[in-house]
Formats: sequence, structure tokens, C-alpha cells
Amino acid sequence: MLANYSVLPTMSLPSTTDLVRLDQRPHPPITLNSSALEVMTDLRLINPVGIHQSASLREAHDRMISHGIRLLFVHDGDGQFTGLITATDLLGERPIQCMKEHGKHYVDIGVGDVMTPRKQLEALNLLDIEHASVGHMVATMKQMGRQHALVVELNPGNGHYELCGLFSTSHMARLLGMPLSFIRVPQALSEIQYSLLHAI
Repeated sequence: MLANYSVLPTMSLPSTTDLVRLDQRPHPPITLNSSALEVMTDLRLINPVGIHQSASLREAHDRMISHGIRLLFVHDGDGQFTGLITATDLLGERPIQCMKEHGKHYVDIGVGDVMTPRKQLEALNLLDIEHASVGHMVATMKQMGRQHALVVELNPGNGHYELCGLFSTSHMARLLGMPLSFIRVPQALSEIQYSLLHAI
């Protein structure tokens, strides 16, 4: 069965052998004219970091910090995608509103209380992204007023759309070497953080 396959040669590892570091590899400079795919996080290659909708806000915050990210995909007990939660959701006004409206203590607020539900989310089609530039994405996200944008593609096997990509303005800004911030940060952010700290 294996007679048609030749054995590949091996080599001794040189003393200069290093572990690959993707962040240190030379990369063609990214400009507004570069392909949008070059700045998209491809969820077909990288497993998205998720969290259960009943998890606490502290758990969500800790998971973001440990993975160095600002967004988590929220799922239910069956593993079904139910929404998104971002660092802005955690540190913005949503926890305070939840405490006031539902009389909850901060420690009792779950991810599901402050996340953006799936039915409120919008997404871009991968077919459009394949023909778009980074400049198109910057203009689109500025118009949306968001730090993140989802990308979906149609699975011809079952007729369902699947999340396949994610854009982040912080990631694009880093690659472009220019500031990109389209979200209004609450002017009273320090007051919000103070309230959260003293509500625990």
C-alpha cells in the first residue's frame, strides 16, 4: 500500500534553530490599499475564544486578559452561539444600567446580562470581503461606529451561515501604524469604574 510513497529525508537540527515567532516574521507593509483579508482574523484557522452566557463579568474580564483580546464569543449550554461581549461592554455603562434596572449586585451580573445578543448583531459577507481593501473596512467600521466586525460565509452543505472572520480596529490600527477609534468612550469612565469597584 505504501510502496508508491518514498521516505522523506531528515536533517539534524542546527544550533541556530529557533521556535517560529509569527509576530517577528517580516510582513509586507499594510496600507489602506491592501487586501482586507490581510487584516482579518480567520476563524477557520484560529479557534474563537468563547465563554458561557452564565459566566460572571469577572470571568469574562480575566479570560480577555489571559488571551490578550477584547472580545469573546458567547455560547449557551449546548454550545450554540448566542452573542458577543466586548471589553467596552464590561467597562462601559451596561453593568451599571443592569444594576439599576434589575437591582442586581455587580457580582450577580452574568455575561448574558450585558452581551450583545446574536439577533442584534450585523455581519459582512466573505464574498464582499474578498474583493475589498483595508480602506473599505476602515470606512465601513467608522460608519458602523464599532471596534469589531463579524464576517460570515454560507455553508453550502447545510444552507447555514457560519462565522468565519473577525475585524478589529485595534488590530488594523497596529498594522497600519495609525490611530483608529470609532467608539465614543464615556466621559465619565472613571466614575463608571469607581462605581463598579465599589459595587463588588
